[in-house]
Amino acid sequence: MNDSSKPLKTANPATAPAPAGSSAIDAFLGSAKRLAPVADSDPRGRLVFALDATMSRQPTWDLACRLQADMFGATASLAGLAVQLVYFRGFDECRSSRWVADAAALTSLMGRIDCRGGQTQIARVLRHVRTEAGRTPVRALVYVGDAMEEPVDELCAVAGELGLLGVKAFMFHEGADADAGRAFREIARLTGGAYAHFDAGAAGRLAGLLRAAAAYASGGTVALHRLASREGEARRLLTAMPGGGR
Repeated sequence: MNDSSKPLKTANPATAPAPAGSSAIDAFLGSAKRLAPVADSDPRGRLVFALDATMSRQPTWDLACRLQADMFGATASLAGLAVQLVYFRGFDECRSSRWVADAAALTSLMGRIDCRGGQTQIARVLRHVRTEAGRTPVRALVYVGDAMEEPVDELCAVAGELGLLGVKAFMFHEGADADAGRAFREIARLTGGAYAHFDAGAAGRLAGLLRAAAAYASGGTVALHRLASREGEARRLLTAMPGGGR
């Protein structure tokens, strides 16, 4: 986790200064530093797990904290999964963890974050993923959010670059915000990923979607097809991908 208190720099688009004296963020950063990092040479598939942590998201953030372990579990029989957590909240806070392969540690890390009011920072998330994929291949971005308050053309431009880098975006949309839905669909299309809508009350559906995205990140379309043979959400995600994920 980059915890620099200096102004945001282009080289680290998911880093922002922490509010002075914020014990909660200090604790989060301390925990993030103690996570055992995944080496660049590690063969695990890489997945960025990005969440909108603005105030409206608290119920689903809590749900995601409980369900993210399923992402690791879905890849147990494959090469495994390395996950990087990215979140934004407030008006200028957007942070990323190290790459980790420990579900319990990531769950503990997520549990230290509470949601705060603010606007979406999806462009910063996409630029961060672009930077990460330029260093080491990233197979998938999972984004969970309910709103979009940014110029959609800017988001689409970066999404197109992610597509060229081979990063598929799985955009999971909670709620009924039409602008968010259109933007999320277009980001998914431009990257060759998939869009899926879910209701915060449908924990089983989100769990299935996360497992499906993890299977793809770990083992590609072969693994996703295998999971789709027994799980409905994986079939739906596969169908939503261009060409049925071929």
